[in-house]
This record gives sequence, C-alpha cells and structure tokens, in this order.
Amino acid sequence: MKKSRGRTGRRRRRKHLQSFMDGVNCSHQLEYINLKKWLKDRGFEDSNLRPAQFWDTGRGMMTTKALQAGDLIISLPEKCLLTTATVLSSCLGEYVMKWKPPVSPLIALCTFLIAEKHADEKSLWKPYLDVLPKTYTCPVYLEHDVVSLFPEPLRKKAQEQRTTVHELYMSSKAFFSSLQPLFAENIETIFNYSALEWAWCTVNTRTIYMKHSQRECFSLEPDVYALAPYLDLLNHSPNIQVKGAFNEQTRSYEIRTNSQCKKYEEVFICYGPHDNQRLLLEYGFVAMNNPHSSVYVSSDTLLKYFPPLDKQRNAKISILKDHDFLENLTFGWDGPSWRLLTALKLLSLGADEFTCWKRTLLGDVISARNEQQTLTITAKICHFLIEETQHVLLQISQLRSSRENLRKHLALVEALRMEDLKILQKSAEILRDLNMVTS
Repeated sequence: MKKSRGRTGRRRRRKHLQSFMDGVNCSHQLEYINLKKWLKDRGFEDSNLRPAQFWDTGRGMMTTKALQAGDLIISLPEKCLLTTATVLSSCLGEYVMKWKPPVSPLIALCTFLIAEKHADEKSLWKPYLDVLPKTYTCPVYLEHDVVSLFPEPLRKKAQEQRTTVHELYMSSKAFFSSLQPLFAENIETIFNYSALEWAWCTVNTRTIYMKHSQRECFSLEPDVYALAPYLDLLNHSPNIQVKGAFNEQTRSYEIRTNSQCKKYEEVFICYGPHDNQRLLLEYGFVAMNNPHSSVYVSSDTLLKYFPPLDKQRNAKISILKDHDFLENLTFGWDGPSWRLLTALKLLSLGADEFTCWKRTLLGDVISARNEQQTLTITAKICHFLIEETQHVLLQISQLRSSRENLRKHLALVEALRMEDLKILQKSAEILRDLNMVTS
C-alpha cells in the first residue's frame, strides 16, 4: 500500500509541476470575473481563452482546447474597443472638438485614460482599468542607473523616448487646463506628468492597429489606435504567426492563428518581426532566443579601428553618411550583416582603391587585401563588444546586491545583454571560420 501511495504522490507532484509549467488559471480572480461580465454585457461571447500566470512570461492567456492553424483565437466586438470614437462620445468630447490647435488622437486617448482612472468607481471602463498594469518597464519608467546599462544605440533611443513624452506633456498642459470645469479637484493634480507617463505607456504598449477615418477635430497624425480589453492579455512570441484585423461584417476585431497550440498551453500572438532592443523600447520586455535579434554597432565603435591619418577618412565617412551606411549596422545569429561588412570594406579601401568606392557599395570584391582587412577589423569590433557586454553583465550583478529596488529592471537589461552576448559569441565563431578560409 505504501508503495502505491508514494507513486500517487509522485504523480500528483508531477501533475502539479506540469500545471505550473503550463500556467496557473487566474479566471477565478475577482478582477477577471468583473472584466468577463463587463465584456459579456458588450456582446463578447466566451472564447477558449483564460487569463493565467506563467512561470516564464508572467501574465498571459491559456487555451482550454487545442488550436489548429486557421482557428479563430478571439473575436472582440467593436463596443469593447476603446478608440477616439469612445473619447468623442464621452463628456470629454466637446472639449476635444473645440480645442485649437486640434489635439492628436494619441493625446485624446491618454486624456480619456487619465480621466477614467481618476473617476475610479464611477468609470464605465473600471473593469478594464482594474486589469491594466499599474506601472510599466518601458525606458521612460526606468531609472537613469538602469538606462545607462543599455547598449549605446538603445540608450540614445531611450533618451529620445523620454524627451517625446516630456514634450507631449508640456504641449498638452493648456488643453488639460481647459478640462477644469469637469473636475472638482485642481486639474494639475489629476493630469500630472506621472499620469501622462502611465497613459502614454498604456497606449504605446497595448493598442492594436486599427485605421479610423480622419476627423477635423484631431491633428493630422494617423488615427490608428484601439485598446482591446482581454485581447491585450495575449503575450508576444517571435516564432508565432497570426492574422489580426477588424472584420467589417461581424464588426469585431478578430485574430486567427497560423500555428498549432496544445490544450492548456499559453496562446501567443506576434507583434511583428522586432529585435529585442525594439521590444524593450516599445513594450518593456525582451524575448529569449529571438530570431530577429541583433547587436547594433555605433558609428563611434565603427570608426575607432581606422587610422585618423588616413587622408581619405573624411571622404569615406561622407560617402557612408550620404548612402545611409552609418546606421543599422549589426551582428546577428548568422554573423555580421551585409551592411556592416560593406561599411567596413569601404573604410578599408587603400589609397589606390578609393576610386572603386561605388563598386564596394554594390558588393563587389575589390582586392584580397581589402577582404582580409575587413574580416580582421570586423573580428576586432566583435571582440570589443563581447568584452563590453561582459563588463556590463558584471556591473549588473554587483548592482543587484546593492540596489534591491531595481531588481526587476536590472533583470530586464541582463536578459537583453545575455542575448547580445550569445549573438556576439556566435558571430565571433563565424568570423573565425571565415578567417581560416580566406587566410
């Protein structure tokens, strides 16, 4: 008897572990019960999706039945979508319509989210607002100490993102002030910078693309946003293919899968073929073993390996700039990109080869010496980036012990840098093999 009980116990443990690997169903939690009821009142019919907590991706969606390619994952009625039409039909509508110069569709949505969040219990959208993240991990939310650990090109973009949000806030303050008649409290305490930061991240990370016709009450920026409750709980995977679009017949936003998915597994959608730097910048996460990932080489790093005494150096840099060969130079899983090698080939041209620069940009082989020097310098840049990445990973592990409050954010940068290291090490191997062939 004892023996069989032990086996049953083991089986139960294994089953429990398996369910944890698959994901823990969260649909019994009050916030999801309220959300489902709210969606049902707006015409949403129960799908096979359940909110769940997964050990590797966090909150996501599991399927209660096996999915085949072509199956409909979710169909969300128009009434459930939050768009600029929602804003215009609310009490904010008349303020948006009369404001000059017109506000952007993005600001209209941000304003609505801030106002509804402030309304709390009185908001018709409360069941949706309750399941939205309270904070985000996009660069605008991260501390300077964390952003400084980003690779240089991403650091620059993170700074640009911060500037964009700050300028958006400053340029919208007068419009926010015009809404004072709608609120008992001082408008500046409701529409403050941190409220806009949260609303901007909500729109930036969670909207689906849905084209709306241009309205005169909005500025000329494209009106292509829709917030999609429940649907936005689906996580991204770079290896999944889906089709998502608004169906004019059913007046619903529909997503169909092109992949299979087993019962109780997490259901993924794909936000697009983005590398990890773009995913972190726009959505605040990174995807491990992302086939689209690459390591960017900044122009400063590129030029470090070329003698400043080269008489044609400035002319070469000008040519690269004019032909857009100083940006998007990368190492990927398959080694250095064609663009990176081409830029380095041009910089490696000897004085007697310089007149061949056009042929270089077209991919012609100029000389054996040029090819060999290009490979040597590419390998040096790769090794420099490996050392720099290892140094940052060391910094992260030291910071983690002293900055407990940054743990989650440091883990994010660590994941990005670990992926970079794998790509660079793979590239170094490929370059070693190429060097053996050519030498």
